[in-house]
Amino acid sequence: MSADKFERIDRLPFEKVFKDPVHDYVHVRHKIILELIDTKEFQRLRRIKQLGTAQFTFHGAEHSRFSHSLGVYEITRKIVDMFERNYPKEWDLSMRLVTLCAALLHDLGHGPFSHTFEKIFDTDHEAFTTDIILTEGTEIHEVLSRVSPDFPNQVASVITKEHKNPQVVQLISSQIDADRMDYLQRDAFFTGATYGAFDLSRILRVIRPYDKGIAFQYQGMHAVEDYVVSRFQMYMQVYFHPASRGMEVTLDRLLYRAKQLYQNGELYPAFPLLEPFFKEDYTLDDYLRLDDGVIQTAINLWTTSDDAYLSELSTMFLNRRPFKSVAYQKGQDEPIIEKLQDIVEELNYDKEIFTRINSSSDLPYDYKLKSKTPIHLMYGDGTLVELSEASPIVRSLSGNLHGDHRLFVPKEFLEGTKENQEVSMFQEYYDEFQRYIKNDRINDPSKKQ
Repeated sequence: MSADKFERIDRLPFEKVFKDPVHDYVHVRHKIILELIDTKEFQRLRRIKQLGTAQFTFHGAEHSRFSHSLGVYEITRKIVDMFERNYPKEWDLSMRLVTLCAALLHDLGHGPFSHTFEKIFDTDHEAFTTDIILTEGTEIHEVLSRVSPDFPNQVASVITKEHKNPQVVQLISSQIDADRMDYLQRDAFFTGATYGAFDLSRILRVIRPYDKGIAFQYQGMHAVEDYVVSRFQMYMQVYFHPASRGMEVTLDRLLYRAKQLYQNGELYPAFPLLEPFFKEDYTLDDYLRLDDGVIQTAINLWTTSDDAYLSELSTMFLNRRPFKSVAYQKGQDEPIIEKLQDIVEELNYDKEIFTRINSSSDLPYDYKLKSKTPIHLMYGDGTLVELSEASPIVRSLSGNLHGDHRLFVPKEFLEGTKENQEVSMFQEYYDEFQRYIKNDRINDPSKKQ
C-alpha cells in the first residue's frame, strides 16, 4: 500500500492532543504517529535532557528530547497543513506521512548528555537514529513497516538527506527548519532567556514550497531575519555559556578517566551498562539501554572510587563544582596556555585530565557552504533572492564563525586558593597562575597589543 493511501485510512476517530508549554497543543490525527510515540525507543527520549549540561547553568532547562521531538512534529504538521491548503500544485500530498514521521523521529538516536558522550565513545546520534528506524526488531521499525515494507527506508532517507523530495528534506534539516524553530523557542522558554524569541507564527505564514525546496515570501523577510539573529544570540548566550561548558568538560574528563581505568583493568566500582562502550564493542540494544539516569547513577557510584582522580571528578560533577575557564586568542596565546597547563601539572595534577581546551563556534548563516541550503526569499513573480543579499543584518553575520576558545582548569587556579585549606603549601603555584593571567591580560583580548 502506498503511503498516501495508508494515510487516508490511518486517521484516528478522535484527534489526540498533548498539552505543550511552547505550542499550546500538539495535535495527532494519525494512528501511526501515536503508535510511534508509544514505542519504547521513543519513550526513552523522556529520559534524555535536551540541553545536556546546560541544565546545571539554567536550572529551568529540565526539558527532554521527547518534548522537543513532539514540538518539531507539531511545527511540521502546521506547515504541511498549510502547504496542502494553499499550495496543492507545488506540494506533493503523498509526502505528508513520511514528512511527519521523519519530523517526529529525527532525534531518536541521541544518547545521554548527547555530544559529550559522543566525543568520548565515538558514537554518532544520526547513525543511531537511522539504525533504530531500519533495524528489524525495534518497535519503531515494526510500526513504520505497517505502512509498507519500504517505508522505514523512506523515513531514514529524510534523516540522511537522501530523500528525492528536497522540500521534505529542507523542512526537517536546513538552515531554517522545524527542528531549529522548535529548539530555539523551547530552549529560550525553559532557560528563561529571551534571545530565542522570534515570530514563529509569521514564519509559518510566509513559508512556501517550490520546485527546489522551500522559500519564504519576500514580505516575511524581517521574521526570517529575526530568526537568524535569535539563533546567533542563543548560541552566544546560552549554548556556549562558560559554566555549561565547564560542566561538559568535567563530564568529559570523568568519562575519559573511567574508560582509561576500565581498559587498564582498574575501574571500581564496575558498571556493566557502560562496559560495552569501554570495550568499544557495543550493539544497538546496548545503546538503547543508556539514558541520563544511567550515567548519573554511574557517577554517583564513582564518587567512592579508589581512584582519586575519578572520585574527585565524579564528586565535582555530582555537586556542581565544574572546571573554571580562561578565554584566550587562538594563534596568539598558545605559549601562555601551555605555560598555564604546565603550572597545573607542577602541582601534581594530571595535565591530560585536569586541563582541557574547549573551543565553541557557530556559523549563524552561510550561503556558500555546499552542505547548507541557502535561505531564499521569493518575490510575487516567483523569482528568488538569497537572504543575505536582501538583509544587511544577515549579511553581517553570514560566513563568519562566532565563539571563543577557553582553557578549563580546576577552579582553585582561577580563584587563587584551594577550598578548606587555610594556608596552602601550594599557594605559590596558584599565585603564579594568576600572575600569568594578569600580566598577559589573557582574559581581555581588547587590551592585546
